[in-house]
Amino acid sequence: MAAVLGALVPVFLVIALGVVLKRGLLPEASHWIALERLTYFVLFPALLVVSISRAELGNVAVVEVSVALLGSIAVVGTLLSLARKPVCRAFSLPGPSYTSVFQGALRWNTYIALAVSGSLAGPRGLAVAAVGLAVMIPVLNALSVIVLARHGENGGGGNRLLLLQLVRNPFIWSCAAGAAINATDLPIPPVLVTFGDILGRASLALGLLVVGAGLRLEDLRSPRAATWFTSLIKLAILPALAVGIGLALGLREVDLLIVAVGASVPSAPNGYVLARQMGGDAPLLAEILTVQTLLAAVTMPLVIAAVAHL
Repeated sequence: MAAVLGALVPVFLVIALGVVLKRGLLPEASHWIALERLTYFVLFPALLVVSISRAELGNVAVVEVSVALLGSIAVVGTLLSLARKPVCRAFSLPGPSYTSVFQGALRWNTYIALAVSGSLAGPRGLAVAAVGLAVMIPVLNALSVIVLARHGENGGGGNRLLLLQLVRNPFIWSCAAGAAINATDLPIPPVLVTFGDILGRASLALGLLVVGAGLRLEDLRSPRAATWFTSLIKLAILPALAVGIGLALGLREVDLLIVAVGASVPSAPNGYVLARQMGGDAPLLAEILTVQTLLAAVTMPLVIAAVAHL
């Protein structure tokens, strides 16, 4: 447990620093919007390309890790889709608010996942996490765009809006580029690799700071029932499913540990950006992100410690 906390505490300290900076040194919202855009369109895509392209996958159970992560997403996503009307009735949610529940229950915070994976298991952990990046990010972004296109306030754009959002998504292209380089062993000039590596390393620190700055602590006064429901799915049910599928497939040690990390992190702040762009309920998603990030400081150590003892 001490090793788990040693890996997690620095990550959450950086998030806490973002909270402090937003309330002191950098109070202007425009500062954080600029950092968010820089991270979203430049720094994090560079990290994806470098991490995926350089991942040593020879010792990683690629298929099993992919199936464990995608299988849990498929189960929860299908259940949420089938139960959309009952969920909306139970929590009095209009369509745009349902999209925030969907994103909050399924997406994963890759900044936290990568930082924790590297701290817990070094290069091997990052290699397994790179597999998660390559398979999860395109699928989750595509699912989020589809749900927002159908149920968001801007849903009238139909297939054209859906296609436009997918084409413009920098994470999907970055994952595709990294996977292509890794699969083909394409020679990249060292200067470009170093350039991308510098940008990528900057993205983790800035990304975590932006997560902290985006937390709305005032939402903690009276979180909505839909927020607790979504957090239960994301922080408890989804990790249990992913770990259960991984165990059934024979995953053990680092592979299973990083599957647990990827499944147990809070939802992605990038979902908030997407919700604003496509007519989702951005305030509800901000509340979900705040509650999940704070709860994850407790739930993640428990999940990871449990898996480490299997």
